[in-house]
Amino acid sequence: MGTTSMAIRSFLLLLLFLSLANLTLSLYEDQVGLVDWHQQYIGKVKDAVFHTQKSGRKRVVVSTEENVIASLDLRHGEIFWRHVLGSNDVVDGIDIALGKYVITLSSEGSILRAWNLPDGQMVWQSFIDGSGASKSLLTVPTNLIVNKENLILVFGKGSLHAVSGIDGEVLWTKDFAAESLEVQHIIQPFGSEAIYVLGFVGSSQFDAYQINPKNGEILKHNSAALSGGYSGEAILASSDILVTLDASRSKLVVISFQDGELNLQQTSISDILGDSSGTPVLLSSKLPGMFSVKLNGGVTLIKVTVEAKLEVMDKISSVAAISDAIPLTEGQQAFALVQHGDGKIHLTVKLSHDLSGDLLKESIVMDNQRGMVHKVFINSYIRTDRSNGFRALIVMEDHSLLLLQQGAIVWSREDGLASIVDVLTSELPVEKEGVSVAKVEENLFEWLKGHLLKLKGTLMLASADDVAAIQERRLKSSEKSKLTRDHNGFRKLLIVLTRAGKLFALHTGYGQVVWSLLLPNLRKSECKFPTGLNIYQWQVPHHHAMDEDPSILIVGRCGQSSDAPGVLSIVDAYTGTEINSMDLVHSISQVIPLPFTDSTEQRLHLLIDGNQHAYLYPRTSEAIDIFQREFSNIYWYSVETKNGIIKGHVLKSNCIQEVVDNYCFESRDIWSIVFPSDSEKIIATVTRKPNEVVHTQAKVIAAEEDLMYKYISKNLLFVATVAPKGSGAIGTATPEESWLTVYLIDTVTGRILHRMTHHGAQGPVHAVFSENWVVYHYFNLRAHRYEMSVIEIYDQSRADNKDVWKLILGKHNLTSPISSYSRPEVVTKSQSYFFTYSVKAIDVTLTAKGITSKQLLIGTIGDQVLALDKRFLDPRRSVNPTPAEKEEGIIPLTDSLPIIPQSYVTHALRVEGLRGIVTVPAKLESTTLVFVYGVDLFFTQLAPSRTYDSLTDDFSYALLLITIVALIAAIFVTWILSEKKELREKWR
Repeated sequence: MGTTSMAIRSFLLLLLFLSLANLTLSLYEDQVGLVDWHQQYIGKVKDAVFHTQKSGRKRVVVSTEENVIASLDLRHGEIFWRHVLGSNDVVDGIDIALGKYVITLSSEGSILRAWNLPDGQMVWQSFIDGSGASKSLLTVPTNLIVNKENLILVFGKGSLHAVSGIDGEVLWTKDFAAESLEVQHIIQPFGSEAIYVLGFVGSSQFDAYQINPKNGEILKHNSAALSGGYSGEAILASSDILVTLDASRSKLVVISFQDGELNLQQTSISDILGDSSGTPVLLSSKLPGMFSVKLNGGVTLIKVTVEAKLEVMDKISSVAAISDAIPLTEGQQAFALVQHGDGKIHLTVKLSHDLSGDLLKESIVMDNQRGMVHKVFINSYIRTDRSNGFRALIVMEDHSLLLLQQGAIVWSREDGLASIVDVLTSELPVEKEGVSVAKVEENLFEWLKGHLLKLKGTLMLASADDVAAIQERRLKSSEKSKLTRDHNGFRKLLIVLTRAGKLFALHTGYGQVVWSLLLPNLRKSECKFPTGLNIYQWQVPHHHAMDEDPSILIVGRCGQSSDAPGVLSIVDAYTGTEINSMDLVHSISQVIPLPFTDSTEQRLHLLIDGNQHAYLYPRTSEAIDIFQREFSNIYWYSVETKNGIIKGHVLKSNCIQEVVDNYCFESRDIWSIVFPSDSEKIIATVTRKPNEVVHTQAKVIAAEEDLMYKYISKNLLFVATVAPKGSGAIGTATPEESWLTVYLIDTVTGRILHRMTHHGAQGPVHAVFSENWVVYHYFNLRAHRYEMSVIEIYDQSRADNKDVWKLILGKHNLTSPISSYSRPEVVTKSQSYFFTYSVKAIDVTLTAKGITSKQLLIGTIGDQVLALDKRFLDPRRSVNPTPAEKEEGIIPLTDSLPIIPQSYVTHALRVEGLRGIVTVPAKLESTTLVFVYGVDLFFTQLAPSRTYDSLTDDFSYALLLITIVALIAAIFVTWILSEKKELREKWR
């Protein structure tokens, strides 16, 4: 029996080991992408160069407003390669040289680079020096051959530079800063022995220089006075004629500079275009022997004759964009123009010398949510019948990019997602009948089409398009991409607002676009320079009103200045339809979501204008009644960064205006903090997230057998200031000249709860505030390293609540209301650590109940996100922690924070141009959802304390079932053997 019992025990231990062996939580390479997704974008294209040689892959090289240089496949729109330059490294020009190099000029004309066209590797880089600021120009001659004598001409920093196209060596430099010349164009006419530099001195003189291309010497210099001044625009109509507008924009000035001799002729706009009101604008399109003038929405094409006379060639209404001319055959060039009408865009290609006929005329149905066409670039190819075909690259108002060919959209890219300015999350509908947008069943036709595709795939008859359609259907049918809620809260909508004023709803499953909306009230003609600002929750129906959809509030501005009038849009979060919009007469400098809702679950908001007047929305009688009841409990603060002032405000009374407005209120200042401008400059402010949940206010100090109470207040503000000399880039100040001072301020009373100075420290400062602690990142000039510091603040006024008898007898103050005016005694703990990387953004994980351990999410300079356990930033860490501290989880003190490669949330991926990190709690307490945005987008699920409340996706249920069955069998066998043993004992 002893052998049988031992065998049973061994068998049970083996089963237990096998059942636990599959519970590892490590992430393997093939698991990447199961709970995360990564999308790559380039931003709004501002320049494009086609490369469609017979040999090699056809591509288009683009530069964008996000400082991206990219090579795109013309067949599918995919990215061959790309480079995201720094935020200060703005691309000024792009071209292709020698048929194999992509030449880029950036950083205000100070950096010239050559990239290998096939793979994007940098070939050479040149730094351009100069003595002054100026316009940046790049000229790459089209007749370059491979030798060092052929030049790339660069104008930047007030100087003209000749650079070798082979190795980037600067061969000569000519400085024009002393002449105060505002250079407009640099040209080297085909076959000419001279380089022409054309520009203006002030607003009343035109200068033309002839330069020797071999050594940069001035061969000839001529000047001419402009009696009517200069408007700031100058267009090359041909290789020896320049066209500009005078200062009043009432006359066209034609400047001929053939052989360096200047000849000016002025023609009244009314003589050319007739009596037309409005302001004429010269379009920048390069057309041979012509130029275009836009006036009142129409475009007039004007030819410049050899005698510098002007002739109207054509007048076209409603032109959205005109392309540069491209060569076709010898002596012939063509250009494209795009018009809008009847929900379509009309693409027309014309010969430059003959506008009477059309080489191409196509109409393409276009989604109205893409807006107007902003730019068009064309490219020609030879059809099978030897005629010319054309493809057009279109840049839309929403920053999307499309390729048109043969009357259809070949591909499109949603590159507006590269410029996200704000993010909000929304729950999906509950999976039940009658919910407004949960339409997940396909109709009969779609069902049959899906099965036909599956059959073709099984029989290996599917084309490439069929395979793509099959993959798309699998994506839509999977659990992750359902448009309904899941019980764990993993499926949500990420609603993002882009710089173009467009909303996108992204599904957290795979990042697909559920709906998009180009905000109509930001597109009105009277709204100049529309700007999207922020998104806020407007209405979130609770479970008793699930038949209603949640809605969001979008706040925008019609203008670039802070005093420009604001606009509001209320949008259905499920469908993307605009419910309501308002054009405001006042500006918007601050939006304060109030913690009050009306009977329809609409949240009250205060909009503060530049005069510190507060406006209540929604403008309903119920809202004003709720607001009046809480009138005396509403406080807010404002930060004037430039003036170094922080002020606290309360409501005073209704506004005194000519027109009575019951929803407008005046405010008054109740406190202010003025930082002396000669010693401190505000560089960062951070508050707690309003939706953060704190699980417990008490913190047990096991090592000291003590209990401390966190100082939890939503009114705390973290402020960081630096010395004026330390406000520049790192290294511009010495340790003695720079210091960093941090404050914790109560925004209701203006009381400074904590102040600390880091001598020899400098910004930039990135900080995150959570519960009762704040973590901030800065640069230590003395140590020449980055640092991260933590401050924890505790409430000493509740220290007497540690007595158990007082708690039992009710003699405690735990239930007393917390007020900022009670002036509680607080105590702080702080610590500083070295950190390896520069930081772009920092955030903290959020969970549903606040029980799970916190992790800091740090966006590094390498465009990756590192998860760092908050325990590493515990101010109580010591070199030799006691056994009690070790049991509590205190980590031994080191001077640096660890960088664990496995802790990168983004794995080996990079979120190029990383700008922000957003964390959202899931319903599952162990899990938080993380969204990272920049030029790229990244989404993942994170479990800071492991998934202690759920089983992993790869958990083996079969092995668990086998284990249970084996245990039951072992129990049954043991019971039988035990019964037999007892029976034998009784027979003895």
